[in-house]
Amino acid sequence: MTIFIVDIEAVDTRYTKQWKEYLPKQLQRATNEDVVVISGGETPQATTPGAFLNFGGTNVYKSKQLETIGEMFCKGQIADGDYFLYTDAWNPTVIQLKYMAELLDVNITIGGLWHAGSYDPQDFLGRLIGDKPWVRHAEQSMYECYDDNFFASEFHIDLFAESLDIDDDKTHRVGWPMEYLKDSLVQYKGMEKRNLILFPHRVAPEKQVDIFRDLAERLPQYEFVVCQDQELTKNEYHNLLGEAKIVFSANLQETLGISWYEGALLDAIPMMPDRLSYSEMATPEFLYPSAWTEDFNAYLHNRDKVVARIVEYMENYSDFLVGMNKQVTKLNKEFFSGADLYDTIKQGE
Repeated sequence: MTIFIVDIEAVDTRYTKQWKEYLPKQLQRATNEDVVVISGGETPQATTPGAFLNFGGTNVYKSKQLETIGEMFCKGQIADGDYFLYTDAWNPTVIQLKYMAELLDVNITIGGLWHAGSYDPQDFLGRLIGDKPWVRHAEQSMYECYDDNFFASEFHIDLFAESLDIDDDKTHRVGWPMEYLKDSLVQYKGMEKRNLILFPHRVAPEKQVDIFRDLAERLPQYEFVVCQDQELTKNEYHNLLGEAKIVFSANLQETLGISWYEGALLDAIPMMPDRLSYSEMATPEFLYPSAWTEDFNAYLHNRDKVVARIVEYMENYSDFLVGMNKQVTKLNKEFFSGADLYDTIKQGE
């Protein structure tokens, strides 16, 4: 069996750059199979404002991937038993892959990692396109093309199932293949902490950065940094995580959450609302009631409580480090290890 990774374009400041480097090695080591990456070439580094990708560039990238896949079928380079892993399941080329495999009678298995889509009302697709038939039917079709649909949280599966039909036999809750983070961030662990609170999310409506900016005005004794307000390199970003005492979220969209895991690895206390994927991932002492930040008006009503929680974390920082160890262990084992993903791929042989 050959495992073909149809990858997501690598933006230097995002985890997709690290996946480009680490995922093929981890997958090969776990399966002892040949791993081939199908890339779309160079990637536009300027993402559409507030978005995860460049809305034009991502389609250029995917089209080049499709061209490569089509040529491989034409040359007879795809064989029975091969596995195609899409690291972003929202990739319409999977429909054309399925078309070629079935018409050419090549028995392959296809898996895809779901990150977001129109089924999430807080996602770009959900906000700008919503439930238009073309996008919902497209997502259902892509889901059906995959033999293995991978999700990183039960919350995400439930969210998907609210709008689309799912088949339990082809739906898998697995950890994301990010076990490399434990080692790659170790150089930043043990840095001297300062009274720094980070907002590491995209500056987009569903992330509610206005709440964070208001908190900065209410708590001038602490330093508040919105990471995307600065053009940070990955190294500069990780240095900030290493120096921070708190990573703050008031997100209205989150199906996993990588930045708070990175922060937790570096002893930055996660302050998360009790909603979305956070509810199943975070231990109780790092969750605050969802009602406090359901929107800006709710925040204003509960601002004193949010402020008091921040002060508690900051002024008693060392008291929470034991709980941080438990939190990191949970995240390492259940959400940021590719072990279950690799096992499912091996079973697809």
